[in-house]
Amino acid sequence: MTTSGVLRIATAGSVDDGKSTLIGRLLHDAKAILEDQLAAIERTTAKRGGEGLDLSLLTDGLIAERDQGITIDVAYRYFATPQRKFIIADTPGHEQYTRNMATGASTADASIVLVDARKGLLVQSRRHAIIASLLGLRHVVVAVNKMDLVGHDESVFRSIEGEFGDFLERIGITRVHVIPVSALHGDNVVDRSTAMPWYTGPALLELLETLDTDDIAKRPFRFPVQGVSRSRALDQADYRGYMGRIESGTIARGDSVAVLPGGQRTCVRDILAWHDNAATSLPTASAGQSVTLALAHEVDISRGDLIAAADTDPGDAPRVVQAFDAVLCWMSKNALDLSRRYLLKHTTRNVRARIIELQSQIDVNTGSARPAAGLALNDIGAVRITTQSALVIDPYTTIRSTGAFIVIDEDSNETVAAGMIR
Repeated sequence: MTTSGVLRIATAGSVDDGKSTLIGRLLHDAKAILEDQLAAIERTTAKRGGEGLDLSLLTDGLIAERDQGITIDVAYRYFATPQRKFIIADTPGHEQYTRNMATGASTADASIVLVDARKGLLVQSRRHAIIASLLGLRHVVVAVNKMDLVGHDESVFRSIEGEFGDFLERIGITRVHVIPVSALHGDNVVDRSTAMPWYTGPALLELLETLDTDDIAKRPFRFPVQGVSRSRALDQADYRGYMGRIESGTIARGDSVAVLPGGQRTCVRDILAWHDNAATSLPTASAGQSVTLALAHEVDISRGDLIAAADTDPGDAPRVVQAFDAVLCWMSKNALDLSRRYLLKHTTRNVRARIIELQSQIDVNTGSARPAAGLALNDIGAVRITTQSALVIDPYTTIRSTGAFIVIDEDSNETVAAGMIR
């Protein structure tokens, strides 16, 4: 595990808990806002009848959001300190946009769940925490916001800290950090607050600079094939390469690989990276790089196949299946229909699929499973899925890219669910 590189963060919480203001304050006090941005925010604040700077406007970029005063879309912001780089996803708090929150959190390393100190733990706070747990986020930071509106009362903070801590433990989240903050005034956001001397922990930014992240390059090698290239490269007349993005692990020339789902074995003859229509041969490549692999033997490979490391421990090998268990976050106004067929998109492969069994629904108040007759908008449930052709999968908690999928309505082309393979 490492604290170097980029930390991806998703905010979560209920409506009006102050997520956008917290991000704005974080960027402002970390001096990551340009002067022209500050001037634009000040003008917009004045136009809306406010004074000073409404920092929530920095992320609430959609006109509809500004008119309604809520966050609808996922807004991404980048900033850096001398210690590390950050990408923050400001996700929606309103229940009807839970699917957007799941999207924003799907690539995050940590989640900041805001709780209004006056309201305490709400259903939507629990729902977002459960999604963070299902997505396998390494850290959950609970920011108890608006402490200024409860007189910086330690007992209020401790009550929320205990209640939320117990809930997070029940749903399997163990790396929990709870911080009392006032996003409006900047207390414990970038600098420690003198208004709450009873809190002796780090400010939010101090904590974020030290959180460890998962080094995906050290996971087993996974390379979903996006396309086949037969153009000449490096003056190789018989060249055939397989293009894609390395989703996890590292590969080197000469490494043994397996092509799945067929199971053929070969080794890597060359690794090519392309820039300005010119190819460069690389000795190695790692997760996150888009490359073209040339193999030592002729193998029947097409888009949707997956190239994996051949010589690995059995526990590190992907599974080739046509049936599997998963957790679905239902995103459509049309409820799950067990009698119909859907399209399932997994890595670079699209297959027809049926959800043949709804095993349980997750109670967002307790995090426990309960019997369910169906899944409606924003429901979360455990299901059994069968596919028309084989998929190469991993558990989501092991490798996100090969453990995640989306479910699409074939008639409307609507994405109706996001899934995590168990």
